[in-house]
Amino acid sequence: MTTDQRIENLEKGLASARRLNRWLLAAVGLALGVWILAGTFGPATAAAPAAGAAVKEVRASRFVLEDENGKIRASLGATADGSQLLLLDVAGKTRVNLIAGKSGPGLYLCDAAETPQMWLAETPAGPMLALFDAAGQERASLAVDASGSRLALFAVASKAQALLALTADGPRLFLFDAPGQPRAGLDVNAGGPSLFLTDTAGKVRAGLSVGVLGVPAAGPGLILRDAGGKIIWQAP
Repeated sequence: MTTDQRIENLEKGLASARRLNRWLLAAVGLALGVWILAGTFGPATAAAPAAGAAVKEVRASRFVLEDENGKIRASLGATADGSQLLLLDVAGKTRVNLIAGKSGPGLYLCDAAETPQMWLAETPAGPMLALFDAAGQERASLAVDASGSRLALFAVASKAQALLALTADGPRLFLFDAPGQPRAGLDVNAGGPSLFLTDTAGKVRAGLSVGVLGVPAAGPGLILRDAGGKIIWQAP
C-alpha cells in the first residue's frame, strides 16, 4: 500500500467522521426534543379499593405520587408515543426522566434547573451515552454501531474537537479546530500507521506513513501537497 493510498483511505475516514458528527448532533437533538415535548404529567386521582379487597389489576393512563405536602414527586404515564417515568425533587423539578418511545428507550439525569446532564439511550443505530455541561451543551458522547465504537469530545456550541473511533480496520483519531473543521488524523490499519494534516478548508496538505505491516523494508513515506491537492514534495 503506497502513501497515496493510505492518504486516500484517511480522507474516506475523514468523511465518515464528518457524517458521525452530524449523526451525533441529530440524535441528541431528537432525544432532547422528545423530552421537551413529553413534558410533565399532571396529578391524577383514583378511587381507593374497599378495605380488605384484593386488587388484582389496575388500569390507568397515568399514575402520580405525592408527598405529605401534596407536591408531585413521581409520575408514570403512557401516550401514543410510548411510556414515561418522571422523578421530581422537593422543589418540583424533574431530575430523572425515563422514556420508552418509538425510537427506543432513553434515560435523562437532570440538574436542579431541569437541564439534562446525562443521556443514555438505545437508538436505531445502537447504544449511546452523552454528557452535558451546566448550560446543557453536549461535551462528550460514546456511541456503538455496526461500524464500531466512537468517543467524541466537544467544545462549546456542541462542536466536536476530538473523535476516537475503533473500526474493523483499526483505530482512528481525528482532531478538529474551534470552528469544527478536521485538522489532523491518525490511522493505524493493516498497512501500518499514517498521519495526515489538513488546512482550514479541510484539504489534506501533508501525509506521513511508516512501513507496511509485515514488510519493514517498505520504510516511511512523506507527501506534501499545495492548496489544489497537487504533490509539491514527496519522499521516497
